[in-house]
Amino acid sequence: MKKDLYVFNSGFLRRKDNTIMFETDEGKKYFPVEEIESVFIFGEVDINKRFLEFMTEKNICVHFFNRYEYYVGTYYPREHYNSGIVILKQVEFYNDYNKRITIARSIVEGAVLNMLVVLRYYNSRGNMLKDEIETIERMRHNISACSDVNTLMALEGNIREIYYRCFNKILDDENFTFVRRSKNPPLDRINALISFGNSLLYATTLGEIYQTQLDPRIGYLHSTNQRKFSLNLDISEIFKPIIVDRVIFSLVNKKVLSEKHFEKELNGIILNDQGKKLFVSEYNQKLYSTIMHPKLNTQVSYKRLIRMEAYKLQKLFLENIEYKPFVARW
Repeated sequence: MKKDLYVFNSGFLRRKDNTIMFETDEGKKYFPVEEIESVFIFGEVDINKRFLEFMTEKNICVHFFNRYEYYVGTYYPREHYNSGIVILKQVEFYNDYNKRITIARSIVEGAVLNMLVVLRYYNSRGNMLKDEIETIERMRHNISACSDVNTLMALEGNIREIYYRCFNKILDDENFTFVRRSKNPPLDRINALISFGNSLLYATTLGEIYQTQLDPRIGYLHSTNQRKFSLNLDISEIFKPIIVDRVIFSLVNKKVLSEKHFEKELNGIILNDQGKKLFVSEYNQKLYSTIMHPKLNTQVSYKRLIRMEAYKLQKLFLENIEYKPFVARW
């Protein structure tokens, strides 16, 4: 199974024969390119044209983040799977507002159902979340009544705000308290974790879409505008609760992360380098953990589930097969 390569240190990324070479002051490391699916760069890394040509040849996306945890962008090699008919169908479903809002509602429905899966799990463990669960359930029934995307996104935002407040009951650490959602910059440790985790997931999802015939620039919940990519934001909404948030709960409740793993920057709070490494380690472990797929009757990783979500949309566009978002059975 291919793995993602995460680069935190500063140095040089180069092609060396059929391997990726990373050179620092401490020496050189080599990574067989056939084992790499995507590259995530967090450090100050120099690359050259020959390296990017190598990534294009091997169909490997390279994602860049700055030191403040912000996603900077992706080197997205020429689309080797893109299909003209699929792109035309994507545009057709975007331009037909009824088709677009139907997809957008399904995405929000999937996201909310996965939030409820998480909350019910922790409620069963004595975290007293019954009232919040009932409130979100009532609000969920308004999804089908949303006739435009802006109203739908506002409803999703209100639901997610209630959901995030539940973190204070789930997390067993007074140093991690959620007050309100803040970003650019995050104002507390919880928001720093949420923002960093979401950025990782957006990049991961973009890499999975790259392996399909879909064009990531055409989204349905997140409008296709001057934003470079939108579809990865749509699909990520479904998986945030069951990947990013579960990583946060694990790291905090197991005391893996503490105050020492954060620092103040840009009038906000971000993870320091050690904190990022710990988060990425747990995140990567979650991505490659597997569940028994209810329909395929085989073990499937969470990362593969993201790609399968893209395939389901592709089937909707090409074969008019109803799109049903993935909902976890935790």
